[in-house]
Amino acid sequence: MKKLNLTRVVVFSIHSWLGLVTGLFLLLLGISGSGLVFLKEIDQAVHAKLLTVKPVGKPLPLDSFYRTITRSHPHIKGIAWLNPDAAPDRAYEFRLYQNDGKISTYDLGMVSINPYTGKVLRAGNLKDFNTGFMHWLIQFHWSFQLGLPGLLMATVFGITMLISILTGLIVYRKYIWKVLTFRVGINWKNKNTIASGLHRIVGVWSLAFNLIIFFTGFWMNIFAFDQHYWQKQMIPCPANTLAKQSLENLLNQAYQKMPGLIPLSVYLPTQPGSDFKVSGTLKEQNPLFQGGNSISFDAATGQQTALKTIDKKSLWEKTELTFFPLHTGNFGGIPVKTLYVLIGLLPGLLSITGFMLWWRKQRTKYFSRKQKYP
Repeated sequence: MKKLNLTRVVVFSIHSWLGLVTGLFLLLLGISGSGLVFLKEIDQAVHAKLLTVKPVGKPLPLDSFYRTITRSHPHIKGIAWLNPDAAPDRAYEFRLYQNDGKISTYDLGMVSINPYTGKVLRAGNLKDFNTGFMHWLIQFHWSFQLGLPGLLMATVFGITMLISILTGLIVYRKYIWKVLTFRVGINWKNKNTIASGLHRIVGVWSLAFNLIIFFTGFWMNIFAFDQHYWQKQMIPCPANTLAKQSLENLLNQAYQKMPGLIPLSVYLPTQPGSDFKVSGTLKEQNPLFQGGNSISFDAATGQQTALKTIDKKSLWEKTELTFFPLHTGNFGGIPVKTLYVLIGLLPGLLSITGFMLWWRKQRTKYFSRKQKYP
């Protein structure tokens, strides 16, 4: 019995201290993550005038945008066209993968271009506000705007949250079924028990969601522990080696060789060893497996180098494909995204109520000692 009680004390202590140490960061991750659920919608609404274009004839070839970007960014790791499925009146969005050789910066950038005139509508790095607050928020959620150390911190906090969930499961195991069957409520009349009631009920109801969110976030960032990745980031990106083949022709070939492909991303290589790659989904495919199909070409020779479809992937590969949609909530419509926003704020609420419980406990100890030793 003493061993059992000691185990409970240790588990409770771990749960409490993890929450205190990482609570603020988890709050920031939850708030920023909830905001990013509607990234596209908010960004388009805030910058509607800037990003809405007038369709005039056919869009310029992909090579035109490629040359525009590489001229202004002569040392870049690669470019991703983020919205190849854009509506005719929408600007094209390109993500820039850069590397200045400093681990203190995470070098993501973006460029928005009018597809009919080739005019650059906005450009900048995600560490600044030149491209808008929502894109700054992407990198903040990713790394707290602290470069690779921040990325590592966010990954570690994913682990601490998973441990907090598991220890919370042990601490409140007797209440789980009672909470789920609505046999435990919150006594709103007693201000001393509101925090504990909220912490218990919110923790139980958000258990599965938090496990999914923080595990998928941790797994997608697991490369932050890779020493070789850090070493690569400390070497500034060399001068661009541009594609010798027409990227527009390669894109057309991709559509011909993979009929029914709905493109979600197109990677434009700027360094040797990288291929031109089109990734996307197929019609009537489960939205949880988006991006599971791809076709690649050597940008120097034009030869096809790979063709991958969802049906040829292993069970684990298919499972990994669901991590990003499950983490961001982009596999459903407005109702699913709204649910993600609301539930995404719950880790922050757990941090606040957990701190309140700890503070109340400290105050109780303080006044007890004061009464005992006046």
